[in-house]
Amino acid sequence: MLRPVALVLLLLAPVSAPAVETLRIAIEDTGSVVRVSGRGLAFGPDSEDATFTLITSGRATIQRKGGRLEVNGTAVEGDSVRFRAGVSEDSPAPGTEPLKAGAAQVRGDVVVRTHRNGLQLINVIPLEDYLAAVLGSEMPVSFPAEALKAQAVAARTYALQKKLGAYSDDFHLGSSVLHQVYGGVNREDPRTRAAVEATRGQVLTYELAPIEAYFHASCGGRTESGVDALQRDLPYLQPVDCPCGKLPASRWTASLSDADIKAALHHPAQGLKVAARTKTRRVTRVTLGDGASMDGVELRRKLGYTRLKSLDFEVERTERGYVFTGRGYGHGAGLCQWGAKALADKGLEYREILSHYYPGAELQQLY
Repeated sequence: MLRPVALVLLLLAPVSAPAVETLRIAIEDTGSVVRVSGRGLAFGPDSEDATFTLITSGRATIQRKGGRLEVNGTAVEGDSVRFRAGVSEDSPAPGTEPLKAGAAQVRGDVVVRTHRNGLQLINVIPLEDYLAAVLGSEMPVSFPAEALKAQAVAARTYALQKKLGAYSDDFHLGSSVLHQVYGGVNREDPRTRAAVEATRGQVLTYELAPIEAYFHASCGGRTESGVDALQRDLPYLQPVDCPCGKLPASRWTASLSDADIKAALHHPAQGLKVAARTKTRRVTRVTLGDGASMDGVELRRKLGYTRLKSLDFEVERTERGYVFTGRGYGHGAGLCQWGAKALADKGLEYREILSHYYPGAELQQLY
């Protein structure tokens, strides 16, 4: 048996000198037609060592007809095709040129494959390029450099841990809040690039394996345990105090009418009350009157994550509905982004920030 860290190093080991660690990110599900464009655009099979054919126009229309694919009206073999920019002689090294696929502009390659009744776009991108765009999507680039570095390490660790769990799948992660928000080239910034480069190859491990490095916007003053927030009983996801509770950004209110609540819950809620909380006072269950009750996570999902920003709230009955008064934004487990900013403002460097939010995890240089 390979030790977990050895497996990670094996997966990261390049097969040739120019090779780099890549991720496969599902960026869009679309209809039966999609367009791809880029300078020096070429296409080939979905393989790391594929031979690519140049498209002189720099544009391709991919159409699904039944289970088959056509590129600019010509049928291609298989149920997927891979596109790469920068293949022409007047372009930089292949794969370094961004290309546009559907609504996204990304670096790396794009795979178009048949999926359900339409097409799916998968961005095959070098990990460090991916991280530069994730940082610009997940954390304000105006945050201090040490906070950005902490986020870079957390995002890299999260991505590698997810890749290990989905190594043989068609893709490793999605591009939405269900994984990490990834906005492509438009979300890159010199400050995110600098944070990624300063921490290149660094990941958090526990017992030599990459941790599940969850993070969120604001915990409201104390983070939540992994078991209470995510049903993940992990030793490095434990409640810790956080300076974000003193920031105005951690406070919120939401007013919902009886009609709003009934439409969202499909249940009248004139008797809505908090019935149970975690040790950090996050709501785990509410009663709705007439004996009905609901899990706190389900309540937040149905009312909307932007309305009910966290489960750390109080609720009051009004003449027309309810007012929710809360703290924090997100599930509350792991790295608190606004807390990382506050700690960086106090002079802590990124290693100290990571140690605070992931107690017991080790920072290791994997490549």
